[in-house]
Amino acid sequence: MTKIRPAEPADNAALGRFGAALMRQHHAADPRRFILTERPESGYGGFLASQLLNPNCVVLVAELAGEIVGYVFATIEPTSWRDLRGPCGFVHDVFVDERARLKGTGRELLAAAIAWIHSRGQTQVVLWSKPGNEAAHRLFAGLGFRQTMIEMTLDREASKATDPGAS
Repeated sequence: MTKIRPAEPADNAALGRFGAALMRQHHAADPRRFILTERPESGYGGFLASQLLNPNCVVLVAELAGEIVGYVFATIEPTSWRDLRGPCGFVHDVFVDERARLKGTGRELLAAAIAWIHSRGQTQVVLWSKPGNEAAHRLFAGLGFRQTMIEMTLDREASKATDPGAS
């Protein structure tokens, strides 16, 4: 049985390992868009640990047989004129170790994050997902998420090819 609980400082190594895996996964899909730093385990683990005391953030972990097998990171966000949206909950990360996938762990993590967001008075939850991650897209759609935005990135090299004034 999977147990979902708030992350603790002692979970830093597992959070760093999974956060780094998420970074590597994104970087492998598009290295020009997604960063990959040296020692991402300590960097991302430290970042997630720094969020544990922020009342507008939640980091939850999934435990299976006493071992952390995944996490979710979400925040409460104010109105964003830049994004043309009102205040909401934002799910930044959800990651489940391969050994625990297809067992409902991702759904449980997301459901717990959504419940936390709703308990903070938010009625809307937003997340971003990289193209091609069909399993995640099915999970999100199964929870009721709908597609609302597509991010597009232009790299300088590509813009030179279409800019007649570029040298």
